[in-house]
Amino acid sequence: MPEVIFPGPEGRLEGRFAPAPKPRAPVAMILHPHPMSGGTMNNRIVIELYKTFQRRGFATLRFNFRGVGKSQGVFDNGIGELSDAASALDWVQSFHAEASTTWVAGFGFGAWIGMQLLMRRPEIRGFISIAPPANMFDFTFLAPCPASGIIIQGENDEVVTPIAVQKLVDKLRTQKHITIHHDTIPKANHFFEHEMGELMGSVDKYLDMRLDPNSPIR
Repeated sequence: MPEVIFPGPEGRLEGRFAPAPKPRAPVAMILHPHPMSGGTMNNRIVIELYKTFQRRGFATLRFNFRGVGKSQGVFDNGIGELSDAASALDWVQSFHAEASTTWVAGFGFGAWIGMQLLMRRPEIRGFISIAPPANMFDFTFLAPCPASGIIIQGENDEVVTPIAVQKLVDKLRTQKHITIHHDTIPKANHFFEHEMGELMGSVDKYLDMRLDPNSPIR
């Protein structure tokens, strides 16, 4: 899990990177929760997502948005953070230009940034969005959503209202050519404090399905 420093739009960005074991391996990038609420790349959900993709042979990166940890710059209400994410993906792709596919995963604020990145980067073919803050941020940019993915929500999320997430899922499911999975984890709060096993079980089940060579979803 080597520490890496790479150039971002406002100076250097700090990350942790697991190189891929094979050429043409897929790429995954993990995005952390809201910096103003203490979110960092060392959030435990972010770390678990990172380990999951790493175990599956992805070239995997998690990093701190601007102004967090050793990353330079100051919080920019999502605009600069989206640029940070694009720069981070560029950096990974500089090592893995032949990557077979690219995934993005995020928690909370990171899910919002990740879904915006989908709109900019057609090479992203799959996403995992955990507790996307549909009651706090505008998701209307997903018109249309260019990739299939899964949205996972805690039943007792006290930060992101499950009804707002359900509305987002329902809207995305009206679109053709993509498939949106939606899992609700019983009893889980926003941070999945006591349901981390169930959360990652949902992630693994979805990845098993999507990464199967015979998956109906491309």
